[in-house]
Amino acid sequence: MCYCLLKYKTLGVCSIDALESIWNGFDFDYILSILLSLIPTFLCITLHELSHGYVAYRLGDNTAKERGRLTLNPLKHLDPMGFVMMLVFHVGWAKPVPVDMRNFREPKRDMALTALAGPLSNILITMVFLFFYGAAFLPLSGSAVGQYLLQMIQMTCTLSLGLAVFNLIPIPPLDGSRILQACLDDEDYAKVLHFEQYGSILMIALMATGVLGTPLRYLINLLYNGLFPIATGAYRLIMTLFYL
Repeated sequence: MCYCLLKYKTLGVCSIDALESIWNGFDFDYILSILLSLIPTFLCITLHELSHGYVAYRLGDNTAKERGRLTLNPLKHLDPMGFVMMLVFHVGWAKPVPVDMRNFREPKRDMALTALAGPLSNILITMVFLFFYGAAFLPLSGSAVGQYLLQMIQMTCTLSLGLAVFNLIPIPPLDGSRILQACLDDEDYAKVLHFEQYGSILMIALMATGVLGTPLRYLINLLYNGLFPIATGAYRLIMTLFYL
C-alpha cells in the first residue's frame, strides 16, 4: 500500500512537472498577438470586400448586392483559409465578391477598377488608423489597457497594408490578377484563369516556404514607413492642442 501510494504521488508530481514545462514553454505573446489581431482582421477583410462590391455596384453590376455582399457583416466575407493566413502570417485573402463583367459599360476597365478598390480601401484604412494611433498615443500609453488598444490600432495598420500588398499579386484569385486582365487580351487572360483553382494552394506554399514572406515584409514595411508621418503629424497636433 505504501509503495502504491508513493508511486501515485510520484506520477502526480511528474504530471505537474510536465504541465509546468508546457506552461513555461508556451508562447503567450504569440497567442496574444493572434487574439489582438482578430478585430483588425475582421475590419480589414470586411471593408476590403465591401469596397469591391460597392464599386462594382456603382459601375453598373448589382451581383454583389443581390448576393448580400454589400454588408458590414464580416461572416459574409470570410474565406476560412485566407482568414487563418491573416491571423498567422498577417497577409491573406477573403471570399471573393461575385462580379458579372457583362453588366459593366467597359468590362475590362471597370473590372480593374473594381479589383483595385479593395487594396485602395486598405491603404485608406491604414492612413486613418495611423492618424488614430498618433492622436491616441499620449492618452492611451499610460495604462496597460491603453497599450493593448494602441497595439490593436497599430496591428490594424499593418494587417490592412498586408492585405493590400498581398492582394495586388497578379495570381488568381487575388485582385492583382483582375487588374492584370485589363492589360491582357482575352486569350492570354484565359490561360491565367486556368490556374485559379490552384491559386490558394500556391499562395500557402509560397508563404509557408518563406519565398514570398521576405519581399512582402519589405514592401509592407516600406509603405508603413512612408505613411507613418501621418501618425507623427497627429501626435504633434494633439501635443499642440492639449499638452503645450
